[in-house]
Amino acid sequence: GSGDRLPALLAAISSEQLFDTFLQLLEPLGETCDVVVESSHDRRSEPESFTREGIERVLLESLLWDFEDLLLNDGCTGIAVMHPEAPVEVQLDEHKLLVTYSPDRVTFEWLLRRQGLKRNDSLRVISQGDHMHTSSSRYHRRFGDLVRRLHAE
Repeated sequence: GSGDRLPALLAAISSEQLFDTFLQLLEPLGETCDVVVESSHDRRSEPESFTREGIERVLLESLLWDFEDLLLNDGCTGIAVMHPEAPVEVQLDEHKLLVTYSPDRVTFEWLLRRQGLKRNDSLRVISQGDHMHTSSSRYHRRFGDLVRRLHAE
């Protein structure tokens, strides 16, 4: 109904914990997942997105370790990992915020608490205000490498 709330959690976490926390949030997605990587490197158009369906989660995690620097530091790269059937998704967006979507948020709340995060419903996030996205030609090339290694289309 119109009173429904979006079943999402948004988390801001220190850069030292961000990548590890992101990987931990992928665990509830199961053994196989779908991935979308997004780039806003070309500012003249809408963000480009590339999808890989049906990748083993352990293979994906191993691949993501090779691109940790890109995922953590490039302001034009984002990634979303989805359960192949259930409406469950984990994002590390270009603002470096963690976002989970799931009808059952309890597991994700528990994982975030385990990382030492305390709930703060009054937290304002950077994407709500004026801001810029920074990148480099090196990160743009690395994004292309990530798309190729994912075999994403």
